[in-house]
Amino acid sequence: MQCFFCSQNLKHIDYKETDLLKRFISAQAKIIDPKWTGTCAKHQRMISQAVKRARIMALLPFVGR
Repeated sequence: MQCFFCSQNLKHIDYKETDLLKRFISAQAKIIDPKWTGTCAKHQRMISQAVKRARIMALLPFVGR
C-alpha cells in the first residue's frame, strides 16, 4: 500500500483542509495509526501536526461524541 500523499505528489498538508484531515482521524477524534491509513512516516508527522493545529484553531474536535 502506497502513501496517499506520495501518490498524489502533495508536498504540504494544510491544517485548514479539514475534509482531508477527517479521513485520518477516528470517530473518537484520535489520529489513526499509519499502519491502517498507509501513510509514510514523513507524511504521518505532517498529518499529526496539521490535526493538532486544526484542533487548536477549533476546526476539528479534541474528542468525539
